[in-house]
Amino acid sequence: MHMRWGVTVPDKYLERSLEGPLRLALESMPSVVVSGPRQAGKTTLVRHVVAGRGSYVSMDLPDTRAAAYADPRGFLGALESPAIIDEAQRAPELLPYLREAIDADRSKTGRFILTGCQNLLLMSAVDESLAGRAAVLTLMPLSQRELDAEPDARLPWEDVGTLRANRVSDARQWFTRLMRTSFPEPALGSGRTDLWVSSFVATYLERDVRLLRNVGDLTGFDAFLRLVASRTGTTLDLTDLSRTIGVAVNTAKAWLSVLVASYMVLLLPPYHANVGKRLAKRPKVYFTDVGLACHLVGLRDAEAALSGPMGGALFETAVVAEVQRTIAHRGRAPELYYWGVSGRSEVDLLVKEATRVVPLEAKLNATPVPRMADGIRRLAAAIPGEVRLPGYVVHPGDSTLPLGPDAVSLPFSRL
Repeated sequence: MHMRWGVTVPDKYLERSLEGPLRLALESMPSVVVSGPRQAGKTTLVRHVVAGRGSYVSMDLPDTRAAAYADPRGFLGALESPAIIDEAQRAPELLPYLREAIDADRSKTGRFILTGCQNLLLMSAVDESLAGRAAVLTLMPLSQRELDAEPDARLPWEDVGTLRANRVSDARQWFTRLMRTSFPEPALGSGRTDLWVSSFVATYLERDVRLLRNVGDLTGFDAFLRLVASRTGTTLDLTDLSRTIGVAVNTAKAWLSVLVASYMVLLLPPYHANVGKRLAKRPKVYFTDVGLACHLVGLRDAEAALSGPMGGALFETAVVAEVQRTIAHRGRAPELYYWGVSGRSEVDLLVKEATRVVPLEAKLNATPVPRMADGIRRLAAAIPGEVRLPGYVVHPGDSTLPLGPDAVSLPFSRL
């Protein structure tokens, strides 16, 4: 069994927004679960937070799993707190013994940190064995505010009048950064992104996909993955997806659940308000990383991506991803929706804040005009009292201007 004592500080570390919530959780709960996509930086984060203390084991290693299964009580008893148990979804049988160890002394906090990259497997095991004993946090790839070394920057509607600096005003420049993907290794490194993505996808298919659903047809699943990437920012149509790939609708549904469980895609449900029967009912599907989506569909140049047929959808994906990561990295579950009528999206993103929603439109036009906020006005008229105004028209330019009494244009770099 490979065990590391006195967890070391990573050589290269970029401050993450989730660091504060993780420290707070360790001070108040016996155990903490940090879940998120593969290569998002979970292990680096937890090692940084507990540097110089505790112990580290990885359930990815066969001999470590064998030792844990052979004597689970002895295995856990040998770990020094705070104990990092990496890739915990590989050993769900260990969790009942973890509960037993915690219950032996419920007053002791910060004893175990579990990390994992498959939400479906890990969280089902945690819900069954560690309910009330574990804080659950999600770490996504780097947000733009983290890349700008402003991990605690507020969202515009949370601190009206104090916007982030407009660091990158040229659309091609910031989209080039997005196309490197937001995963720490390629985002912070100087290597070739396409090689990293190829390796990432291969590992994802061979390990995560097989472990989650035991998918036998990896070639078909790979084609499905790339098809969904090409549909990012659109209303989900499983029938069309299954017909295009040539599989049953139930198969497409099962494959989609794998993408959601492994944090590859995000489903945005329609906002349910009492606006009649014409409200859109199907969710919208978004890839959680713009750069990964671009590489999966063969886009390598920022200018070509922005000016191509997917430009608007990719920009919308970037907006949704930034808001989702910012909220998730505070230790909260993001409540995100879209608003649509007659099956058509009217407002791209609604962010639930207390009892109201903040509307955002993503427009790939560097010169915003008042008519771009028409959807926000229709929403405010349809559900008066439930919409927090002003709404925002997020665009790739550099101007922050009023677009009428109920909307403001907002550069993406200030989001």
